[in-house]
Amino acid sequence: MKYPTVLQKLLVTFCLTLFLAPKLDAQTKKLKRPKSRVGVASVDSFVQESFDLYDKVYKYDGYAAAGTPLEDEDIDVLEEALEEMSSLSESAPDILNDLDGVGVLKQGKATLQINKAKKALKYSIKTAKELLLGQRERDKKDDDQEKDSESSESEDSTPKSDDKANDIDSSESNEPERDIENVSDGLEVYSKYDFVPGDKLIFYDDFANDFIGDFPAKWNTNGSGEVVTLNKVTGRWFEFKQGYNTYFIPNLPRNLPENYTIEFDLVALGINKQTSSNADLEIRLESNNTFRTGDDFARIRMPFGQYSVFDFNVNNFINRESTINNSIQADIRKAVLNKPHISIAVNKERFRLWVNEKKIIDIPKLIGANTTIKALKFHMDGFKKEGKERLFISNLKVAEGGEDLRRKLMNDGKVSTNGILFDSGSSKIQPRSLGIVRQISQVLMQDESIKLNIIGHTDADGPDDTNLKLSKDRAAAVKDALVNIYNIPAERLTTDGKGEREPVGDNKTTDGKAQNRRVEFVKI
Repeated sequence: MKYPTVLQKLLVTFCLTLFLAPKLDAQTKKLKRPKSRVGVASVDSFVQESFDLYDKVYKYDGYAAAGTPLEDEDIDVLEEALEEMSSLSESAPDILNDLDGVGVLKQGKATLQINKAKKALKYSIKTAKELLLGQRERDKKDDDQEKDSESSESEDSTPKSDDKANDIDSSESNEPERDIENVSDGLEVYSKYDFVPGDKLIFYDDFANDFIGDFPAKWNTNGSGEVVTLNKVTGRWFEFKQGYNTYFIPNLPRNLPENYTIEFDLVALGINKQTSSNADLEIRLESNNTFRTGDDFARIRMPFGQYSVFDFNVNNFINRESTINNSIQADIRKAVLNKPHISIAVNKERFRLWVNEKKIIDIPKLIGANTTIKALKFHMDGFKKEGKERLFISNLKVAEGGEDLRRKLMNDGKVSTNGILFDSGSSKIQPRSLGIVRQISQVLMQDESIKLNIIGHTDADGPDDTNLKLSKDRAAAVKDALVNIYNIPAERLTTDGKGEREPVGDNKTTDGKAQNRRVEFVKI
């Protein structure tokens, strides 16, 4: 006997409910790892790594629920996992590029798995932070959010929208709206970041005054390159053109001092599993500002290969003799695909390098004690796919390392810095600026009687009233970072903004604008 279609569906649903109900009540709240692979390498890798980290954090969360204290080794594991999770979370949007040309069903399956991985990462980041801060308190909300939604999702279903960007971010759509964005979201991982940029600007270039298609006016080369715009990132970018012994040299106005910092952003396009293991960017500090090699130099080669973990190569020459020639292993494969920020600090002979918040190199005597560095040189090498594997640089900043901000604030009662960076036209602090905020917090922790007024300043681009509001918002963002990340009592901090009213540099030049975009801390 055949039942009508509708009645048949009702009976099946009823039977499944009776069969599954006891299991749903008894199951743990742990998210389920997808059982099958999508067949897109970047998606499968993202999902696998997300759930590997999720399992690790979930285990420690279980320890906390059972009242088992974390050991030092456990804390180290969680801190490392938190850094990995932050980097992994930032890489999610770039996976979209790998879905171009993939079938609709596979796109749907990939979307669901990515969203599930993002949900696992969200829980893991939140939980790891709470565990490290000793603030983990499990409640019904924590447990309920771990329920797997597989009963309402099928890995073979198609996305409801053809917009892949909306599909990837759909896990965010159910978040309750906030009146004020918590500026510390995503910044805590940088709370121990100890890079502090120099406070006396030597050179800055974002190519804003260069014409698209031209070689930048403030650089020199024995090869070729041009200024371009990119469709997924803001601003202008200088594209290096690879060539034998081809160097790109910013025209520094003077020799570099004993203490200075170098910062820049990179974008790499066309990099994948087929990229050569020899593909690298050479960053060279040299006593010769011509295109020939000088007697003294320090050289770093930053790897871009993806199919395995490749080393940073570090070597130098001091008085025509190499004292260091070594390889340092560091997995920066994800970082180089996601617009990494490179920070370098030179303190006399000591050389340190960070990729985003992670310190890769710290060598006490890489620079010659009596070496005068006259040039910063870049060289692109080992990229085999001409026109497809491309490398771009922007926001190059070279600054002399000035007096310790902590000492200056304590001695003078005020300090001004242009090292706290924000997204363009925004009050969102760029995480790499946390080294300075950390120093200010240390002063406030050391002397609990100190109260500070935080004052924001902007350059003269844009309307006056817009700049005034922006400067006030940026000062408030710095206060929020001090309160939310470093636990400084809010009542010890006030904020103000001056907009473009009090310039210290020429707003008609790139360097002057960079000097004017600053934050002041004044004792009150």
